Amino acid sequence: MDPMHKTRINGLYAITPDTADSTRLLQLARQALQGGIDVLQYRNKSTDLSLRLQQAKALQALCQQYRVPLIVNDDVDLALTINADGVHLGSSDGQIATARQRLGAYAIIGASCYNRLELADKAVADGADYVAFGSMFVSSTKPDAVKAPLSLLQQARNELDCPIVAIGGIGLENIAEVAAAGATAAAVITALFETASAELSARLLRQKFFF
Repeated sequence: MDPMHKTRINGLYAITPDTADSTRLLQLARQALQGGIDVLQYRNKSTDLSLRLQQAKALQALCQQYRVPLIVNDDVDLALTINADGVHLGSSDGQIATARQRLGAYAIIGASCYNRLELADKAVADGADYVAFGSMFVSSTKPDAVKAPLSLLQQARNELDCPIVAIGGIGLENIAEVAAAGATAAAVITALFETASAELSARLLRQKFFF
């Protein structure tokens, strides 16, 4: 983490696909970084701690080359171990205040707030740097996820002094909608990494987000 500057979350927020194929993971991440993603989140629900540590370390080194922040999903211990730029916490992933105490003032801490503005209010009060709402659309990654209305993005933008991340089912056909509705960043997995070229997809998604 750069002790002199905390990156403000903005633009195309890429979330890695969950895979044990580290070579493929790094290839996809490099393509996405070359395509101009603004943030990369490492997400892997595997119980293989050594694999997750290996992948996270490699991604952190890669992100540093491109000067893009790496956020670790759910795991404060892993974020601390690899000196990641921050951590993203769901509702059952621990306390924001505890994460802040462990990671320090310059870490980026994000919080999933689903479809509830009151969760975002509390997260910001507890010290979160950004909040995420969704699923905005039907998501192939989390098909049973709670749905959040686009109107919530504008409401949050009006009431909260922090970046607003939209997530869930976002692709080329609707990324401009979340930007117009008030999102400061759009989180994408499938529409970026399950395509013929993650680099090209990143460029196209960013163009439509920053329309």
